[in-house]
Amino acid sequence: MKFVKPLFWQSKNFISLLLYPLSIITLTINIFKELSYKKKFFIKTICIGNIYLGGTGKTSLAIEIQKLLKKKFKTIFIKKNYPDQLDEINLLKTKGAVISENDREKALYLASKKKFELAILDDGLQQKSIDYGLKIVCFNTEDGLGNKYLLPAGPLRENLNRLKKYDIAFLNGETENKKLYLKLKSINKNLKIFKGKYKQENLNKFNLKKKYLMFCGIGNPHEFEKTLIKYKFSVKEKVIYPDHYKIPSKEITRLKIKAKKENLSLITTEKDFFRLNKLERKNIKFLKIKLEIKNIKNLKKILITKL
Repeated sequence: MKFVKPLFWQSKNFISLLLYPLSIITLTINIFKELSYKKKFFIKTICIGNIYLGGTGKTSLAIEIQKLLKKKFKTIFIKKNYPDQLDEINLLKTKGAVISENDREKALYLASKKKFELAILDDGLQQKSIDYGLKIVCFNTEDGLGNKYLLPAGPLRENLNRLKKYDIAFLNGETENKKLYLKLKSINKNLKIFKGKYKQENLNKFNLKKKYLMFCGIGNPHEFEKTLIKYKFSVKEKVIYPDHYKIPSKEITRLKIKAKKENLSLITTEKDFFRLNKLERKNIKFLKIKLEIKNIKNLKKILITKL
């Protein structure tokens, strides 16, 4: 989905209140989804999703959980085949086996048939027809819950009471958000909450004395910018595109001309970099990052126990 988060999602305001009646549609759809028959699959399943629409670190967490469990289980990633999310599918393929189908149920059937023991689903919490073994909901600490309204008045894909049905919440980001933590616990006191933030892996490849033009098309571009600032990059220009945006070649050329004219170096995310073809990648670098999870041993213990 190519979109830029509307500013009115951040707080309750005239536009969000105007759209609030339309949120009943989202609520009604979710109620009907809840009534659907839930299929249980032989293969063990972990679904990593969100209720806040946008970048919450689902794919990064899926990768780290696969690393934790791949020695104990024969694992496979399952990612629904959205044409505009090939960047995430390709990234997962560099980390392990992947099945990408239009139908998650078909993907789980194929995974079982191929004798995989554990399926890690990147997104899918809103598909209520599958009885997931373990459900993890992700949040970005900068965005939190926004204005707490359902789509389209706010950023929430489902009612916050759904948190009572989930096992683990993951809070991702540089920002400490105690208010978010307490809100989640007030809804589900049994919810296990873990935190994480991104850590660089290739800083030695950059000259921090240079000035940079940052560009990206991800769900939470501000988190990427904060990461660059954290590692002392001098970001003089930034260009933000919609999430999963495939930047046209002529736009890449324009960025390169601008960077050369202003004596800037181009930097982007790993996802954005690998959307580019080999020719487009010339003179562009990406900051390679990994998700660092606090209390990771405890997370592993809980995952294995619940599975």
